[in-house]
Amino acid sequence: MLNTRRALLPLCIGLLLAGAAHAWPDKPVTLVVPFPPGGSTDLIARTLAPKLQEKFGGSFITDNKAGATGTIGAGLVARAPADGHTLLVSSLGPYVIAPHLLAKVPYDALKDFDYLTIAVQAPNVLVVPANSPHKSMAEVMAFQKANPDKMTFASSGNGSSDHLTAELYWLQTGTTGIHVPYKGGGPVMTDLLGGQVDSSFMNINTAMPQILAGKLRALSITSAKRSPLLPNVPSLQELGIKDANVYSWQAVAAPRGLPADIKTKLHAAIAAALNDPQVKPKLLELGFEIVANTPEQFTAYQAAEFARWKKLIETRNIKAD
Repeated sequence: MLNTRRALLPLCIGLLLAGAAHAWPDKPVTLVVPFPPGGSTDLIARTLAPKLQEKFGGSFITDNKAGATGTIGAGLVARAPADGHTLLVSSLGPYVIAPHLLAKVPYDALKDFDYLTIAVQAPNVLVVPANSPHKSMAEVMAFQKANPDKMTFASSGNGSSDHLTAELYWLQTGTTGIHVPYKGGGPVMTDLLGGQVDSSFMNINTAMPQILAGKLRALSITSAKRSPLLPNVPSLQELGIKDANVYSWQAVAAPRGLPADIKTKLHAAIAAALNDPQVKPKLLELGFEIVANTPEQFTAYQAAEFARWKKLIETRNIKAD
C-alpha cells in the first residue's frame, strides 16, 4: 500500500500543477491600449473588457499607455509574461507601420506577439468640404492632372493611415498632391470644415457625423465594395483604381508564447463579444465591420500588411514626424 501511494504521489502533484497552470485568469487581465482615451481603439478595448469579464470572471482592465505612435504600449506588452494576463488592443500602426517609420521600436512585430484576432476594420473615405468645387472623384483627378501639387490632402500625421492612403492613391493614379500633416485627427477636421485644406482620406468613423450633417462631401471609399453607410459613394476599386484598398483596423495580440488553451478561449470569447446582439449593431452603426478572424488568419494578414506598408514607405520615402 505504501509503495502504491508513493507511486501515485508524483501523478497527483503533476495533475495539481497542471490544473494550477491553466487556472486562468487568476489575477486581473490588462488590456493595454497604446493611445490616449477616446479614440476608436480605446472604444474597442472598452467594449471588449466587460464582455470578457462577464465570460471569464475576474477583472478585465483597460489601461491607456500612449506615446511614440503606439510603440511604447506595444513594447510593454511584448515584454510582459506570456500568461494571458496582459493583452494589446491596438490599431494597425504599431503592428505594421511604426516599425518602418521609426529608427527603433522596442519590439519585433513579426516575432514578439501571438496574434489573436482582428476585431474590426473600417475603410477610409475621401472627403471635401461641402462647399468644395469638387463633386466627384473624376473631377478631383482631372483637377490634379491639370494642376500638379496644388490640391491639399490633410492627415493626422506622417505615416498615419490617412497619409498612407493618400500616398497609395497618388502612386496608383500617377497624380500628386500636397500632404498637410497635423498632430491628430481633431485639427484635421477643424481645418477641413473651415476650408483651410482641400481634402482628407479620413476614417469613415470620424467622417460620418459631418457627412450626415451635410458639412463634408464623400467622394470615394477605400473598401473593396461600397459601404452600407454610404451606398451612393463609389469605391476606388470600382472606379478602376487598383490596389488602393485600405482599412484601418483594431486587433488583439498577446506576448509571444501564450498557452494554446488560453489563446483558444480568448479568441472564442472575443469573437462572441463582437457578435453579441447588444454590441454588433452599435459597432456597425459607427462604421466598423466585424472581422473576428482566427489567430492563423490574423498572423498571415499581419505579415502581408507589414510587407505592404514597408514597400510603400520606402518607395515614397515617408518619414516620421
